[in-house]
Order: sequence, then C-alpha cells, then structure tokens
Amino acid sequence: MHTHYISLPDARLAVHTIGNGRPLLLLHAFPLDHRMWAAQAPLAEHLRLIIPDQRGFGGSRATPGPHSIEQLADDAVAILDALHIDEPAAVCGCSMGGYVAQHIATRHPSRVWSLVLVDTKLESDTPDARAARADLAAKVKRLGQEILAQAMVPRLLATSPEAHAPPRRAEVETILTRMILEQSVETIVAALAALAARPDMSPAMRAASMPTLLVVGEEDTITPPDCMHRAEEIIPNARLLIVPHAGHMTPLEAPDVFNAAVLEFLREAAALDH
Repeated sequence: MHTHYISLPDARLAVHTIGNGRPLLLLHAFPLDHRMWAAQAPLAEHLRLIIPDQRGFGGSRATPGPHSIEQLADDAVAILDALHIDEPAAVCGCSMGGYVAQHIATRHPSRVWSLVLVDTKLESDTPDARAARADLAAKVKRLGQEILAQAMVPRLLATSPEAHAPPRRAEVETILTRMILEQSVETIVAALAALAARPDMSPAMRAASMPTLLVVGEEDTITPPDCMHRAEEIIPNARLLIVPHAGHMTPLEAPDVFNAAVLEFLREAAALDH
C-alpha cells in the first residue's frame, strides 16, 4: 500500500492506495479512519483502491474549526485531482462516508460512474438526533475519546448470537475501539457538528443517475434497513442488499459477503457503462 500526502489550503490529507484498474474510492465512517477498510484489500486484485483519512482523522490534519459534509466531498474530488485520476471513479462510503459519497454524486456527478452506499441514509438528523450529537460532543470535550468508544462500539455491531459467533468478533471490537481512541477530540467534535448540520439529500438523490448499490446490515440499529428501503425508492438506478448478522459496520462484520457483492455490482455496472 502506498501513502500519499495531499496538501490543501487548510488541510493535509493522508491517502492510501493499492491495486490497479478502475478507481474505487472508499470513504470511512465516523469516528474511524482508512483502517476500517482493511478487509477490503482483496478488491485490489481487480480495482485501484483509494482510501483517504478524511480531514482530521487518522493521518490527516486540518486547521481547527467546523467543517461540513460538502467540504469532505470537495476534499475527495481534490484527492482524485491530486492523484491525476481523470476518469470517473466508483465511490463507496460507509455511514458518514456514505453522506460524503452522496454529496460527491450530486456536487460532482461527472466524477462518479457508480455509487455504493453502506449503512447510511439520505435523511438529515431529526432535532432529537442533533441534540444527542451536541450532548455527545460536550461529553467528549469533557471526558475524552474513551466515552465515545464506550458509547459507540456496542451500537456499531450486530448483537444477535449468530453475529457474536465468528472468531473475528472480538478482533473487530478491538480494532474499532483502538481507532476511536486514536482520533483527536477536536476532530470528533467538528465531525459531530458536520453530521448534525447535513441536509436531507432525498430531493438531490432523485436525480442521481449512476448505478447505485445500497448495502445495510440486517441488525443495523443506527441506520436500519428501513432507511435503505426508502433510499431504494428514491434513487432511480438503485438496488438493495441486506446482509444477515451484520450491524452498522458491514464491511468489517461480513467482509466476504460485502466484497463479493461490491465486485459483482461493479462488474455489472461496468458492462452497462460500455
């Protein structure tokens, strides 16, 4: 894997690339970084994976202050430009990354030939959800990243006995906890504000014409399958996959199912594209 550092006026972004072929941009969830996509490495046998740490997360740095999901989308396009990727990319985002992917698709449609939205939704936060994010941000400021890890990790993963059975379950919990603890308080707080302020993308996504795969864990309680059913009705060229025994982190919880579905979808979309 190669690591590139891309300088923007107010940020220095770490971007990790591996493989050859058509580009697949992988956008991580909150409050994680590029390491959440480690189990997608086999896709590099067929595609060029472009895996950034979004501003402030992982190895990326940004000037302090608020940012927006729109800004993260523009960052992603700046990354493609810096890597001299002129052809449209497949864009895959999980949770927060899914919100960013939607903005790339609607703000920069010529840069996207197919879209994969994972454990995410089109709707904006409700007033209660915005208040909960503000409360969580205040707790993180006061108590640090540990409180976020304690609050989030149990909610990120499926809870059924079948989901607890795989030997990787404890490893996944450890990976998620470590990633959360390593993010800065400032980045966590800024991202929570950006998530709370994001708009409802339902109207804009009605015009998204690229082939779209929607993936959601059957046991996702953060963005449940109903969110994706609604998205399937709104996005013109979308199909839905519900993954059994997975929660909000389908690429980590069910990597074999996820990788096979993404590869099959992109192969079909590429055939349609020609």
